[in-house]
Amino acid sequence: MKAPFSKTKELAEADISRIIEMAWEDRTPFEAISAEFKLSEPQVIAVMRKHMKASSFKMWRKRVSGRKTKHLSQRSFKVGRHVCPTQRLR
Repeated sequence: MKAPFSKTKELAEADISRIIEMAWEDRTPFEAISAEFKLSEPQVIAVMRKHMKASSFKMWRKRVSGRKTKHLSQRSFKVGRHVCPTQRLR
C-alpha cells in the first residue's frame, strides 16, 4: 500500500507554506487545496503534522475536525468568501 503522504517530499518550501496557510483558513475547503496542489485530505494533514509545532497542529485539528466549511459537499453556502458592502469593486 502506498503511503498517503509520499508526494509531500517533492513540495517546495513556498508550496508547503501556502498549503499550511490554506488549510489554516476556516473557509478554504480541502477540495481547493487538492485542486491546486493535487493533495488529498490525509496528505494535507500529513504536511500540517510534519511542518507545524505539535501544539499548533493539535489546535488546528481540534478546530477543523467536523467543520462543514472545510468540505465543499457539506457547505450550506455557494459563495466562497464574504464581501463587505464597503469592499465592493467599482
